[in-house]
Amino acid sequence: MDELALAFAVVDAPWGPVHVAAGPGGLVAVEHLATTERFVARLGRQFGATVRPAGPGADPAASLLAETAADQLSAYLAGRRRVFDLPVHLAGRSAWDRAVLAGVTAVPWGAVTSYGRVARRIGHHGAARAVGGAVGRNPIGIVIPCHRVVASDGSLGGYGGDWLGSREILLEIKRELLRLESVTLPVSELFD
Repeated sequence: MDELALAFAVVDAPWGPVHVAAGPGGLVAVEHLATTERFVARLGRQFGATVRPAGPGADPAASLLAETAADQLSAYLAGRRRVFDLPVHLAGRSAWDRAVLAGVTAVPWGAVTSYGRVARRIGHHGAARAVGGAVGRNPIGIVIPCHRVVASDGSLGGYGGDWLGSREILLEIKRELLRLESVTLPVSELFD
């Protein structure tokens, strides 16, 4: 069996670089606040993969997808794109996480929902905290728009796992992404 090969690209964002990685089967990671070395090392360990910059020498399918993802993320951050057209590969994620992230993906640009509403949407009333955990483990942030999920009172809630950086920095990134989508905080209307 051939070794898995991943390709990555880096996108400039107002808060710093955003790393994206893809394999031939889809996008596997979008991460803020990591150095390239840390991002590549984590992916190599997680997937047992060779991880190379997109371009010559990288797997052609993975390279094309990483470059396409970088282009789409750049356009989104510049306010020129509202919808991502990228295959995602949630390798190694539990059925629960995949169900939650599918529910999050249904939230359109410029709308927000709550953790409890995501739980109801996927048929698990009362599982808001468990939804929050799955949202915090989202490996493909922005593309799977976990920034569009807020607390039931319309406040921000959280954003990303603590392993990504300080809570304050992460919440500022979430605020920036919501501002980009013309969302005013605190949110008064939630998407069902």
